[in-house]
Amino acid sequence: MSDPRTVLLVMNPRAPHARDAADGVVQALQSQGFEIRVAADDLDGWGAAVPAGMTAVAADERAAEGCEVVVVLGGDGTILRAAERARSASVPLLSVNLGHVGFLAEAESEDINDVVEAIVNRRWHVEERMALDIRVLDGDREVMRTWALNEVSLEKAAGARMIEVLVVVDERPLSRWGCDGVVAATPTGSTAYAFSGGGPVVWPDVEAMLVVPLSAHALFARPLVVGPSSVIAFELAQWSECLLAADSRRTMAIGGGHRVEVRRDPVPIRLARLVDAPFTDRLVAKFALPVDGWRA
Repeated sequence: MSDPRTVLLVMNPRAPHARDAADGVVQALQSQGFEIRVAADDLDGWGAAVPAGMTAVAADERAAEGCEVVVVLGGDGTILRAAERARSASVPLLSVNLGHVGFLAEAESEDINDVVEAIVNRRWHVEERMALDIRVLDGDREVMRTWALNEVSLEKAAGARMIEVLVVVDERPLSRWGCDGVVAATPTGSTAYAFSGGGPVVWPDVEAMLVVPLSAHALFARPLVVGPSSVIAFELAQWSECLLAADSRRTMAIGGGHRVEVRRDPVPIRLARLVDAPFTDRLVAKFALPVDGWRA
């Protein structure tokens, strides 16, 4: 007898109708012989009414090992949390948007039956998204190493004075900024925090990294687009203190003298796609861009 097909379910229990959507997905997949895994912290979303037959696993980076796909019910924040569970096993994420914008999501809540059908019939293709490798150095000593799908940000504490950071690209100093913070982002993250900081929108098939200063007091303080083989470094002045955040999830308080190095991570994040929709269409739909009157 062959092993059952297995999926990992990641949900946002605070999203409207998340419980109902999750119950429907679980029942439909179980009826097709699937084993459903749920990380321990997501089980709280069901309270005392956890569906029968679900397997609880640890809420860590090994949660998706052995799964075909990770089914995500929620917004972009839930997708970023799911990426933590799927990355090391290279399992693709198939996301249904139950949040607001849901830029990374493949489907909307009304398409959930189509998502289940696609999983049953293995009808999806994989799109790989570039991630960032982030290292924090204190002198020659590495004090933190993490990764990000969207971005890494360095920001001053609330109410604190601005930070001073020297931007270095490929071991060559570029400019020193007095600023509220700085963001290094992937093309995927160009529509997230970097976008709100005034950075450009970059199509996800472009291989590049972005650097976006936040409220910088400097003559040269423009968003930068850097090649994928470059190494970006931020060197904090001795008196500066700030919070580093990778995808707004993995954080560390760092102080003067620290150096943050950002480079392309060799491990991409894999997104399951059902259709080959152009990125332009996704941009128009998610941002409700005005295109009325376009003659074609």
